[in-house]
Parts: sequence; structure tokens; C-alpha cells
Amino acid sequence: MACGGSGPYCTQLLGDLGAEVIKVENPKGGDDTRAWGPPFATNPDGTETESAYFLSVNRNKKSITVNFQSEGGKQLIRDLVKKSDILVENYVPGKLKQMGLSYEDLREVNPRLIYASITGYGQTGPYASRPGYDVMIEAEAGLMYITGEEHGPPVKVGVAVTDLTTGLYAHGGILAALLARHRTGRGQHVDCSLLESQVATLANIGSSYLIGGKEAKRMGTAHPSIVPYQVLKTRDSHIMIGAGNDGQFRTLCKVLQLDSLATNPLYKTNRDRVHNRGDLIRILTNRLQTEKNTFWLKALEGKGVPFAPIHNIGETFSHPQVLARGMVQEVEHVKAGKIKLIGMPVKYSDTKPTIRSAPPLLGEHTEEVLSSVLGYEGDKIQDLKGTHSI
Repeated sequence: MACGGSGPYCTQLLGDLGAEVIKVENPKGGDDTRAWGPPFATNPDGTETESAYFLSVNRNKKSITVNFQSEGGKQLIRDLVKKSDILVENYVPGKLKQMGLSYEDLREVNPRLIYASITGYGQTGPYASRPGYDVMIEAEAGLMYITGEEHGPPVKVGVAVTDLTTGLYAHGGILAALLARHRTGRGQHVDCSLLESQVATLANIGSSYLIGGKEAKRMGTAHPSIVPYQVLKTRDSHIMIGAGNDGQFRTLCKVLQLDSLATNPLYKTNRDRVHNRGDLIRILTNRLQTEKNTFWLKALEGKGVPFAPIHNIGETFSHPQVLARGMVQEVEHVKAGKIKLIGMPVKYSDTKPTIRSAPPLLGEHTEEVLSSVLGYEGDKIQDLKGTHSI
């Protein structure tokens, strides 16, 4: 019972790990992200099917359509809950309570149910009833403030990172609740919000403020506490270089033929380099601009200094390591035919998670789930259709 980014990402992760995921959608259009395009996947005749956005977070799921406003639809949800381990929803707090589908309502139906709520601001507190999208939380919880060039405006991150991290936190919270249920025999309510997930992922930036009272600022690709650790310009492009300790800095100086920098008291330790950041970055940039990017990529290879080229998305998905690790997978979509999806980032020595099914069409599995999971007979299914419950 989740749409958008964070909830579907959470349930896709669970589906990738082997869970049977039933996506419950509104019959009138379903998940909003089905229409979040272009781009869209296309049928063989060129007509559009699902948005690329929807396809990115909804594999390994079945889709059923249910009208929550109808009594038949509400009872259908209760019947599903009786046979389910987990329910994931991302409605504004209080909305499902109005329908008789809150955690308090459904734990009476199934005391072992793990009921995970993903919201903008959480179930309690003064902002609990406020809706929130990823980018609003990026703004309100500090991320946008610290992202961008030093003298430029606040900038959002290139992907919906707050949605994704919230989905990850929720997925981990659900798995922990499953382990707790194994001990206690009882389910529980898992309360996860975009705001708290974003505050948590401020990590070292947040800690710098809490411990040192130091307000963060925008620094482009640079790191507030490590130098050099940023994108630097070469003769024809850019390269990312990160010297995370003094030994790596000495090695970098040797590769750049700037050995004297490594013993210069202005730059000898990371503390020194942070204090003298501007001058050091100018020296390194002047040297890097004497050669092309390919020269420096080759010179740094195997030397023990972390570095990387700046790849676009096409280059990323043709990267030999990305391909070798199975991060591009091809699956058969019921209408669009063969489509490519991003693979699973976690590998196991024994079990082998797979993409078992492409993202579903709206309501593709309604009758299948009602008959095979709930045991509804044909007449009952027709009655539900007649009352617009499904």
C-alpha cells in the first residue's frame, strides 16, 4: 500500500530478497509514478507503457487494484492482512485510521503483523500531518543547504536520495521487526520518516555541528575535513582525487612529481592541508592541467591513491566492473518486451537473489491473488467488480 519512491523502493528490496510482494493500488490510475515521464518503456508498436521511474522501483511484485473507500475493498485488505507478514504504507498519518485500516485496527486481525509506515515527518510531533516529498525534506533537513558550489545557490542531489535512504532504513527496520517477532511472537508498528532518515544521514556533517558547533557550508565536491578530496581540473577534463591519509598524500605528490609538497610543513599533515586548502588546491590544479585526463588516470592506476574519472550515466552502465558484477539485468515485460533494469547490489555466497518478474501492469494480478491467496470464488470476485471494490 505504498506509492512514490521510498515505499516502493523498500518493498522492492524485500522482493529482491525473496518476499512475495503484493502491490495494492487505486483502480483509478494506480501509483502516481506510473505517469512520471517521459521517458516511458514502449510496446513493439511504439506506444508508451510504464514510466522508467515506475520501472526502477517495482520489480518482483504483483499488482492488484482495490478501492479502499468501499466496504468490499476494506474487507479485502483485512483478508490479505490475515495471510501476510508485513504491510507497508506511506499515507499521511491518520488517513488509514479513517478507513479502519490503521495499525491498531489491523493488529486485531493479525497480531503477528509487522505494519511499516513511511511518511514525511513521522507518526507523532507537530509536523506529523504534513505531507512531504523527497526534495522538500532535502531542503528542510539540511541536505540542500550543504549541496552545491560555495558561492552558488542550494542544489538538490541528482537522485531522490532521501527517498532511497528512507526505503533502506525502512527495509532494515522491517527485517529487525521480523527477528523480534521470532522471539516474541508479536508484530509491531515500524515508524519511518523522510525527515528522520535525512537527519540521520547528515552523519559526519551533523556530528561536526553537534560536537564542534560548526555550521556547515556548501563546498562543491570538496570535503570539509580532508584535503585533497575533490574534483580537480586536468588539461581537457576533470578527475576525482581523494587522499584520505598522509601516506596517500605522499604517494600522490610522487605521482604528480611534486615530492617537495609532501615534506612542506604547510601540507605535511591533513590538519595542515585543511588549514592551507586554497593554496594546495591551486598547486595541484596547475600541475594536473599540464596533462590530459587519460595521462593522469593511467599514472594513478595501481598506486594506492583513490581516484576516479567523472562518468555520465551511459558510461556508468557500460563500465566493465558494473557489467562484470551483473548490475545491468534484462527481463521480459508483459507489454514492452525485453527491458533493462538495474541489478541487485548485494551478492551472497550461497543464495542467489534474482529478478523473478518485471514490474507489473496496473491490476495485472488482481484475480490471481484473490483466487490463489485469498481463496475467493469467481462469483465473489464478480461481486467485488460489480460494487467497484476492485
